[in-house]
Amino acid sequence: MPLSSRIRAMAAPHWLTLFGLILAGWVALYAMALPPEMVAAANLYGVEFWQSLCIVTPDQAGYWGVAAMWAVMAAAMMAPTFLPALATYDDLIHSGAATRQGFMLLLTGYLLIWLGFSTVAAGLQIALFRAGLVSPVGQSLTPWLSGSLLIGAGSYQFSALKDSCLTQCREPLTFFMQYWRPGLRNPLELGLRLGALCLGCCWALMLLGFVGGVMNLAFMGLATLVMIFEKLPDIGRLLTRPLGWGLIAAGLAVITNALI
Repeated sequence: MPLSSRIRAMAAPHWLTLFGLILAGWVALYAMALPPEMVAAANLYGVEFWQSLCIVTPDQAGYWGVAAMWAVMAAAMMAPTFLPALATYDDLIHSGAATRQGFMLLLTGYLLIWLGFSTVAAGLQIALFRAGLVSPVGQSLTPWLSGSLLIGAGSYQFSALKDSCLTQCREPLTFFMQYWRPGLRNPLELGLRLGALCLGCCWALMLLGFVGGVMNLAFMGLATLVMIFEKLPDIGRLLTRPLGWGLIAAGLAVITNALI
């Protein structure tokens, strides 16, 4: 589809709903990241609720409070990486093969997988906090944890699982042709499959939030861009392995500095 037609197509209600959800997610993350003194000065409606999920300790917020924070973060960061697959599905809508209702079911299935990841990540954050390994805002307090996460994420960039998941994420039309089935339930199943593939691509990079800071907006923005570019066929193939070497080098540097 030509770029001008694509832009016009993205003014449709299902696209505007998606962009609104992404924007709302990043606004919520911004509210959670604001220092308490700025909250008082800004007097923004609803900020106190979002801040209650992260400016207190995980024990005070509770498991479901931490899980809600991770769910918002995962949705805000991962929904933009899903845009190529959604654009491909939108082309199928225009060809008459798919429906707008299917578009939202596809997105729902995708986000359900990341909701599941959020429940696991919340439990991990609470366990690390109680062990004294991360701060109340989820940032590593020890170079050994930081270095291990960096080396682990870097090594995973070279794994067969990562490569298999990325290959399918980079070719959404091929994926749809392989798994397309008639019926309204199929878009939800496709979304769950794509969510699982995306999780296979990105879970290690998401856990680097414990290195950069779970509520560090700069880290989250950079990680989102990296994961978006990595799923683009032309750019991603040039990015994956150098990123892996860079992460491994950074992890070794962190551990080496701790030993000096």
